Amino acid sequence: MFKKSCYWLIGFCILNLSATLLANNNKTLDKVYEQHAFTQMGEATFSILFWDLYKSKLLTTTGRYPINIKFEHLIYEINYLADISKKDLIKRTVEQWQHIDIKESLYTPYLETLNQIWPDIESGDTLTLVLTNGTTEFYFNGVYIGQIIEPAFGPLFLDIWLSEKTSQPELRTDLLGITQ
Repeated sequence: MFKKSCYWLIGFCILNLSATLLANNNKTLDKVYEQHAFTQMGEATFSILFWDLYKSKLLTTTGRYPINIKFEHLIYEINYLADISKKDLIKRTVEQWQHIDIKESLYTPYLETLNQIWPDIESGDTLTLVLTNGTTEFYFNGVYIGQIIEPAFGPLFLDIWLSEKTSQPELRTDLLGITQ
């Protein structure tokens, strides 16, 4: 009797785990777009000298930024035009947080999770951040790859591009749709 109960419990756990993994694998960016009406605020291309490294766009459900993270939704999509390793992506992210004077103690807790979530990027890949209800979800080429359930993370990450202290003020202006 005990042995049958153990097999039943193990089978039940495997079935639940499989269902959870399948549900997350079926999470796509298309479904996010179906659930909410987004307005594109702006788009920009990040270049160094003559090399375009990525194109990005910012969309919100209100057409404005900043958003109320409890009630509004945001998408920040980066389409890479060059290869970048996960290691270099995290390194550049940290450098940008340092540039805008974010305290190390604020971003360090997220680095291991980003290392687990983010893949190596090849030219043509898209990495998308979706901010909804205080949770930050990441999608790679339109497929869900992970999340950070911490309301402070999304705005902290977006500050790299959208803070007034950003290293790329023209990119910020273009993303926010500010006409000069």
